[in-house]
Amino acid sequence: MADDPAAKKTDTTTGAAARRRRRAAAAARRGLRAWRVRPGRGGRGLRGAAAAVRRSPGSATALWRVRTTVRDEPGTLARICGALAAGGVDILTLQTHPLGDRTVDEFLLRTSDAVEPRELARLLREAGGADTWVERADAHDLVDSPTRVLHLATRAALDTAELPLALRALLGRCAIRSVPGDTPAEGALEGTLLRLPDPAGGEIVVERHHVPFTPTEFARAHALVELDARLGRRTPGERHALTLPGGRAVTIRRADEGDLEAATAMHARCSEQTLTQRYHGPVKGADRYLRHLLSPRFGRTLAVESPAGELVALGHLLWDGDETEAALLVEDAWQRRGIGAALLRRLTDMAREARCESVYAVTRSSNTGMVAAMRGLGLPLDYQIEEGTLVVTAALAPAAVAPR
Repeated sequence: MADDPAAKKTDTTTGAAARRRRRAAAAARRGLRAWRVRPGRGGRGLRGAAAAVRRSPGSATALWRVRTTVRDEPGTLARICGALAAGGVDILTLQTHPLGDRTVDEFLLRTSDAVEPRELARLLREAGGADTWVERADAHDLVDSPTRVLHLATRAALDTAELPLALRALLGRCAIRSVPGDTPAEGALEGTLLRLPDPAGGEIVVERHHVPFTPTEFARAHALVELDARLGRRTPGERHALTLPGGRAVTIRRADEGDLEAATAMHARCSEQTLTQRYHGPVKGADRYLRHLLSPRFGRTLAVESPAGELVALGHLLWDGDETEAALLVEDAWQRRGIGAALLRRLTDMAREARCESVYAVTRSSNTGMVAAMRGLGLPLDYQIEEGTLVVTAALAPAAVAPR
């Protein structure tokens, strides 16, 4: 999550134009992954739609998360389930969300891998569904809902930084921001927008353009935020040793706002060139960004400590809407020893655990160290450059789905 006064200032120092291009490209990718289909005229009839999605025995399969809205009257759910059965579609899970005279039915489905989302949506529409939304799912979605919610609550209870990730996993593809505001304790449900009081101050805004939130989803999200508020700030205390070339060892651990003083002192020891490469602009006010970057509301931070206990490097994994940014800062005296590469590998592992699809870094084209670290991940990379600003995106391997 990222949107506060400090965050707005960083837009001028982290390649705002490049970031806009990244978001536009991501929107195009999302358009290929998710479909929202509204009622239309014509169609091939229910039998033709069912034939289009029927899978043959032994064929490769795909998982889908699907929502459709039906009138709340006897027989509507039966017609939907019958249409799916006629098409050879497996219903793995089903949840219903009452909305007065309507009901939102949410399915996890298994079909042939060759099925197109528009064909699946057509089948549901012709069975009486409206405002149908279809998105590819993965093996993580096979866990039943109560178990999944308990797992998310456990992760959130152990780590303050897990709250935005838990909300995203709970609510599906959405953008989550922490912003100034004074949302009442009960929160607010506004169609495709949720407003929740942020225990850290301000409010949490959750936005999902493709399908409105239901009261059930709002209640679940509100309960998760209440849990976070009751537990207070939590940062895992694990520490890991990293042996550098030559045998010297440093320590990698999680960091938060309690490290602000040490991080500011590290800034003072860094050269202007190092700070410029990190913040991509004037560095006079670089210290102002640290509180934002260290906040668990906006991502996760790893700190590297020298044997003497000084903080000598920071690695940030920042939640940027539904994308993820990695950023590194290594003190001059500790550069070229593999610290940046080690931090980036750990940040990428964190992003993969959080089910992020990619990680991107915004840097200057002259920052060969950051580019080399991204290449060292051994992942497919995409490069975009304009006016000296370089955005390098690493695609993370999706979770495999075993055929039935």
